Amino acid sequence: MLKNAVSVIFDRRKTSSKRGYGMVELRVYLSRDCRRYISIENVSPDEWEKMDANEVYADKIKKYENVLTAMELLNVPMDIPTFNQYAGLNSDTAPSPCSPQMPMQQSMVYAQPIVMANGQIAYTMMPNYIMPQAPMPTPKQKAKDDIAKRSFIDYVKKAVEAEDLRLGTKKHKLVVVTALERYGKIKTYGDLTTAKIMDFDAWLHDGVRTDVTIYGYHKFIKKYTRQLKIADLIPYNPYDRFKVKKGKSKEREPLTEAELKVLRDVKLIDKLDRVRDLFVFAAYTGLSFADTQIFDYERMTEQLGDMVFINGERVKTGNKFFTPILEPAMKVLEKYSHQLPKISNQKANDFLHVIEEKLEFKKKLTFHVARHSFATLALAHDIPIENVARMLGHQNVKTTQIYAKVLHSTIERHAANLEKEII
Repeated sequence: MLKNAVSVIFDRRKTSSKRGYGMVELRVYLSRDCRRYISIENVSPDEWEKMDANEVYADKIKKYENVLTAMELLNVPMDIPTFNQYAGLNSDTAPSPCSPQMPMQQSMVYAQPIVMANGQIAYTMMPNYIMPQAPMPTPKQKAKDDIAKRSFIDYVKKAVEAEDLRLGTKKHKLVVVTALERYGKIKTYGDLTTAKIMDFDAWLHDGVRTDVTIYGYHKFIKKYTRQLKIADLIPYNPYDRFKVKKGKSKEREPLTEAELKVLRDVKLIDKLDRVRDLFVFAAYTGLSFADTQIFDYERMTEQLGDMVFINGERVKTGNKFFTPILEPAMKVLEKYSHQLPKISNQKANDFLHVIEEKLEFKKKLTFHVARHSFATLALAHDIPIENVARMLGHQNVKTTQIYAKVLHSTIERHAANLEKEII
C-alpha cells in the first residue's frame, strides 16, 4: 500500500469562497492514475484551518487503509468498483474517474497578428487553450445552497413569537437575538459553523456578562440549531463540537440596612434621584424592575389594618405575589403621587453604577440587588422563608433559600442565643 494512500482534502471543487463552506473528503489512491473521493461533511474555511484533520477523521482514514491492505493481500484489482465492494460504498456515490486530472482542452486555432520587418502585418495560427468548465450544480446541491442562505435570525424570532411565553420571558429570549444581530457574523443557516459559534462565545466574554449568562445564551441558540439539524436543514449541529462552560453564579451581595439608609438619605438630582427612588421602592417591596414598571397603585394594592399590600402577578413568570409596601417605599410613592417613574432597565442600571461610585459602595448596584436586599432584610428579621417566598412570587422555596446563604447577621444572632442555651 502506498504511503498516505488515504488523505484528507478540503474544498476540492473550490466552492467555499462563494458558499461559505466546502466539502471535506477522503482521497483514496488506488493506483497512479486512479483515485476515489469519499465525501464526509461540509465545513467552513475557518473550521478547516483550526482543526487537526488527521486526528478528527482518524477512524475513517484507518478504516479505508485497512480496506486497501485487504485488497492488496487478496490480489484483487485496484479499481473503484472493487474498492466500493470491499468498503461497502455505493458505486453511484461520489464517483471518481480512474484518470489523471483533466488537462486543458485545445480549441480551434486563432490568428495571432505579427508585425514584419517591412512594416506589414502577417498572421500566424496559434492554439487557443481553455480550461474545462466547472460542472453545473445539481438540483440537490442548488437546494442545499438555497437552504444555507436562509436567515437563522428570522427563524429564531418566528419560533419565539410562536411559543406561548410570558412577556418578560419573551423579552429575555429576544435579548439573545439582539446579541446575535450585534455580533453580525451569524445570520444564515450557512453561518452555523463551530468556528463561528466559538468566535461568538469569545465576543460575548466582554467582561460584562457572566459565564452563567453566556451559558444561557448558548443554551437558547443550541435549542434551535438542534431543531435545524433534526430537520436536516444544516449539515451538523455546531454545538456537537463545542462544549460551553456553565460557570458558577457569583454570591449575591445585597445591601445592609445601614447601606440602604445611606442610599435613601443621599441628595441626588434629576434622573439619579428618580432611579434611586425606584431602587428604594424595590428594596422595600421586593418587586423586580419589570414589575415596578407596570405597577398600578389603584389596581394592585389593598389595605389590611394600617398597612398597604401589593397583590400582583410577576411579569417574568406569571407567579402571584403578595408583599407589603414598607414605609420607605410608601414615601417614594407619595413623592410621585403614587405613580412610579418610567425608565429602561439598561439606563436605570447605568445610573445606579454612577450612584454606586458616588457613595463609594464596594458592592455592585443593579436592580437585582434591590430585590435581593428585600429578601435578606425579611429573612434577617425572622420572617418565615415560606412567607418571604410568597412575597417575592417564588414558586419554589428553594429559590428563596439562595438568599438565606448570605445572612451572616442572622447566623450571629442565633449562634449567640444558642450559646446562652448550652448547659
